[in-house]
Amino acid sequence: MDSSPKRARSRSIIPRPGEIFDPVARGLEVIGDRWTLVLVRQLLGGARGFQELRVRTGIAPRVLSLRLKQLVADGFVESKSEGSRSLYAVSHRGRSLEPIIAATARWWVHNGIEDLEIDTQQFTETSAQSVVEALPFLLRDDRPSAEDVVFEIRLTGEGGGVWSVAIRDGQCEVQTSFAERADVRYTADARTWCGVALGLLDARDAIKRGLLTKDGGSQAMDHYFHQVSRRGIAPEIEGAGSDEAYPTNKEGTDEVSAPIEEKTK
Repeated sequence: MDSSPKRARSRSIIPRPGEIFDPVARGLEVIGDRWTLVLVRQLLGGARGFQELRVRTGIAPRVLSLRLKQLVADGFVESKSEGSRSLYAVSHRGRSLEPIIAATARWWVHNGIEDLEIDTQQFTETSAQSVVEALPFLLRDDRPSAEDVVFEIRLTGEGGGVWSVAIRDGQCEVQTSFAERADVRYTADARTWCGVALGLLDARDAIKRGLLTKDGGSQAMDHYFHQVSRRGIAPEIEGAGSDEAYPTNKEGTDEVSAPIEEKTK
């Protein structure tokens, strides 16, 4: 066995990972668990119960229970009672993770989908709620900060509902409610709208075929939100005819559909 001083010195100068001042590595030791940012992201929208978090994330009950306990112990989440219900809410410390969550979401939309060759059609069965609530992460940063517009989205069918999407001072806020003052109103079947939002259906063509209606002003959502990279095949929508009716981008280009125009009277 070589016990020379030179070899001993070589071993001694290699520190343990935890002894290295690496903000990324040390930060990920705290928030790098698979579900930490996912759960905090869901709670940024408001306090939620255990079962609602299960529905929104698909996390197995035992894993969810363990992760919530850890997040409470780490000070990112607080448990609270509302009547007979036990709820979880994001803490001030947890809210400090919002920029990281937003940056992660934007990276996945701008780079991850294309680079990892993800077929976005798999998300057409996802609830419309998850797509609508992701809009704040898709807000374009090249729009004037003085923009003030409110969209109302009315979706029918499975997973449908009503949402208001307000853009003010460079921020986007989504609420599950009718808008008090909507500049533009969209109406569609939930699956159709998801197809448009995910870039699988062409908005103008959907309007022409009566699958999507747009009423109100000239503003269009794709003026304000980044479109998901188009990859995959248009889902079959009842009454839509062939998939050829929904032109998608040519793979490898940045071409996107034109803004949704006013519904022809």
